[in-house]
Amino acid sequence: MDSFYENVSKESLIYLGVTLFCLIFLYWAASVLLKRLGKNPKYLLPSGSFRKLAFPLILIFVSVILRMKSLRDLLNLEDSGFWFRKASTLLFILAMTWLVIALLKIVKKAVIRNYDVGESDNLKARKIYTQFTILERIVIFIVIILAAGLALMSFEEIREVGISVFASAGVAGIIIGFSAQKLIGTILAGIQIAIAQPIKLDDVVIVEGEWGRIEEITLTYVVVAIWDKRRLIVPTPYFIEKPFQNWTKTSSDILGTVFLYVDYKVPFDKLREELTRVLNSTDLWDGKVDVLQVTDSKPNFVEVRALMSAKDSSTAWDLRVHVREKLIVYLQENYPESIARTRVLLQQPDTYENES
Repeated sequence: MDSFYENVSKESLIYLGVTLFCLIFLYWAASVLLKRLGKNPKYLLPSGSFRKLAFPLILIFVSVILRMKSLRDLLNLEDSGFWFRKASTLLFILAMTWLVIALLKIVKKAVIRNYDVGESDNLKARKIYTQFTILERIVIFIVIILAAGLALMSFEEIREVGISVFASAGVAGIIIGFSAQKLIGTILAGIQIAIAQPIKLDDVVIVEGEWGRIEEITLTYVVVAIWDKRRLIVPTPYFIEKPFQNWTKTSSDILGTVFLYVDYKVPFDKLREELTRVLNSTDLWDGKVDVLQVTDSKPNFVEVRALMSAKDSSTAWDLRVHVREKLIVYLQENYPESIARTRVLLQQPDTYENES
């Protein structure tokens, strides 16, 4: 009898040793492969990729070992097979979930690092970054839900309870579905934003009369950074259902306008030459658009519009402020009579001689 147990223990020890050797070899091969890919410019991976994958890989190997009958034989815990298998299943689900999320983050980092959001012409970079950020959150959400469902379904008791609840709670399910309709619609709106991209990260928008930039996009809400450092929190369906202004939808460059209200005596050619001189003297102008037009006339003044271009919206704002100030100073110093004013005509009343 002792020789039988001794043979069983030797056999279990051999199986366990071979398994450990195979797992260690696989771990070593994965580490070598990832590190080589990290050094190869063709397959350059973000630094620290293997460290992010190492722990979930170890957990997967541990779950495999826990499921082995040889381990229970060596520990003389044959009666605890159910708990070992259950622990192995839960650990494997946890490790795989962790591994998928880590791989997703590595892929995202490897893709978006080729695009610099900080560049002046960053339209493509913002587009890629927005898509990957939203899709990453969607995939993580789905993976976690599936993992939680698999973990719960691994328990026979919970599975039976779930089947009975689903069979007897049709009406409750309909009520819950209607209650969650708005939440589901919000999540679908987030997915639609990721695909159609009416907005992207760092887009300049006007929402609810507020000028700001898209700072964060989630599945349920969007954060707009207002110019005065406030934050406007907007539900994602807003950008699908309601109209709003997006100044950087197709490109980051933008036109700026300055309106002046001047007297009819203003010399338009001189004002046009001054606009060109002001634009050429500042780095805020991108050198593309330089136009001055008379856009309206009123009884007391003439409306003049100066049109100019800049590389992005924030630069356009600074350029408009600069041009407005310089043109007003130019009129004050050179043509003060051209500043708009209200005229009053005083007429001498007729005098009538009293008839004698």
